[in-house]
Parts: sequence; structure tokens; C-alpha cells
Amino acid sequence: MLGIIGKRKTAAVLGLDISSTTVKLLELSHTGDRYRVESYAVSSLPADAVIEKNVNDVDGVANAVRSVVAQSRTKVKTVAVAVAGSSVITKVIDMPEGLSEDEMETQLTLEADQYIPYPLDEVALDFEIQGPSANQDGQVEVLLAACRRETIDARVEAVEAAELTAKVMDVEAYAMERAFGLLRPQLDLAEDNTVAVVDIGATMTTLSVLTNGQTIYTREQLFGGKQLTDEIMRRYGLPMDEAGLAKKQGGLPDDYEPEVLEPFKDAVVQQVARSLQFFFSSSQYNDVDHIILAGGVASMEGLAELVQEKLGTPSTVANPFADMAVSSKVNAVALSSDAPAMMIACGLALRSFD
Repeated sequence: MLGIIGKRKTAAVLGLDISSTTVKLLELSHTGDRYRVESYAVSSLPADAVIEKNVNDVDGVANAVRSVVAQSRTKVKTVAVAVAGSSVITKVIDMPEGLSEDEMETQLTLEADQYIPYPLDEVALDFEIQGPSANQDGQVEVLLAACRRETIDARVEAVEAAELTAKVMDVEAYAMERAFGLLRPQLDLAEDNTVAVVDIGATMTTLSVLTNGQTIYTREQLFGGKQLTDEIMRRYGLPMDEAGLAKKQGGLPDDYEPEVLEPFKDAVVQQVARSLQFFFSSSQYNDVDHIILAGGVASMEGLAELVQEKLGTPSTVANPFADMAVSSKVNAVALSSDAPAMMIACGLALRSFD
């Protein structure tokens, strides 16, 4: 085994999404053609425990993982975790068809230094055969993925400190792609539609563009809901935890909506537009068929309507659980509220059924 990034089949796993401010846990089961949410939980991380998608405080992350496991009351002890797309180098290369997995692994290990700009003892490698080569007969296209071991090891260390086992180390873009498969029938999207999924988290916005169910473009930018929290702190003199609570629960002065919230929503729309412009300028595309808003900011009331109005593209808030059954031990109201932020956790939990 070269590494633990990738898409291989695995046994039942919890989806564990370690983002910049929270840890999210999701457990799914599958009966017939329907999924069911068995358990879920969200726990806050200490400040700066994760900085720009890198684990900075292993103990702080481990404590948050313990918290979500206790809250969720799950019995599953194996997890799927993800690293950010920006941490991973991917390359599609042609290799002779008919090689066994072990032979392919040996050959890739010998040739990987042609494609990876780091010493090989510092990276974890994985690969997956994509299909016949478009360029040469007798060859197959192989997706090679590489990630620095220190990025993976910090996540594994935090998971193991919480007495869990990291069974799968995935890539966030692949997890998002898997969760998008649940949204496409909900939104009646054609397979060849070009769809932009804009995941707006606390500190980072990630644009993923998909067509035929495959990610064709991804880009991360520093922008997120923390900017709204910071403005509430500055304007109303609140500490961070109180500002975050007020943002979710209300109770701020009358000028909050016109003076703080509306300008932030406008900034979100500008960010979505800017992200799409980067995509258009670097591809043959000049529009998308649908925009899906994900991440914690996406559940902000009226945001999808504003994006649709300003950009002229149908826009929807992501809810991967819309067609799922929900266990009686799960708080369905809280799950619905957190749904847009659970896309990556959902894509990871779906690894149980690959």
C-alpha cells in the first residue's frame, strides 16, 4: 500500500470532517436504495487548532473528535478523514494495461520522482486506474495522488488520540464529488450539466466545478463566515464566542441587518462571482448551469436567492440529507440546519458503500 489517500472500497466508516473551526461527524447506513442518518454531531475547535486546513494543535483536534463521538453515541470506531485539495498533487499518467496492482505500485514507486516535487520519503502516494488511455492503445490512465506525510500524520495522530482508527484518508474534492451525487437527482440536473459547488466555511471558500459527476476544477480562497463574526466583534464589542452565538441566534441591535449582515451577503455574492471568473478565465467554459451553496455560511437566510438574482444562475442551498431517513436518536432540526456544512462529512461517510 503506497498511502491512504484514495478511493478504494472500505468497511463501515464514520465521515469525520476536520475544518478550520469545527469537527463534524456523520454515520450513515443503507437499506435498499435509501440512506439513513444513524448519528451525527458537530463540535467547535480551539482557536488556531487548524490553520488553513493544516492541523496545528493535535491535542485540541483530538479533544473535539472525542466530543463529537460522545455526542453522537456512535459505536463505530473507524473513520474516513480528508485532506484539502491544495495539500495534494494529482497527475494522470499512462501505464501498460494488464499490470497487477502490486506491479503497478512497484512501477509507480520507481517513477514517482518524475511527477512529485518532494523527496519520496516525505510523501504518501496512492493511485487509481481511471480507464483505457485516450492516447495510446494497450495503456490505461492512472490517477496518481501524493500528499506530504506530515499533513496526513497530524490528522491520523489526532484521530488515534481520540481512540479511533483512520481507515481512509480521502481528498476533500473527492468527498464533495461523492456528496454531489446525492444532490443531482434532487435538483433534476442532467448528467452533463456544469455545476458549481461553492463551499463557504469559516475561513476558506472552495469552488468545485463538476460535469458528468466529475470535478474538473477546484480553487480555494481565503474568505468565510469568520469575517462576519469579526465585524460583529468589532462593531458591538463582543468577545468571539458571544459574537458567534449572536450571529446564529440573533439578539443584535437593529442596525445589524442593514449595516453588517447585508454588506456581508453582498461580499459573499462578489466572492462567488470572482471564484467563477477565475474558472471561466482558465477554461473553455463561460457559464455554469447551476450554483450549489455549501458550508456554514450557505444556510444564511436569503443568500441563495441573492446569488441567483445577482448572477442570473439558478442557485440552491445544499442538503445531502433531503431524501434520507433519520434515526430517532438524531436531532433532525439541528441536522437540517447544519446540512449545508455537512457535505464533506457526508461524502466521507459514503465511503462505507463504495
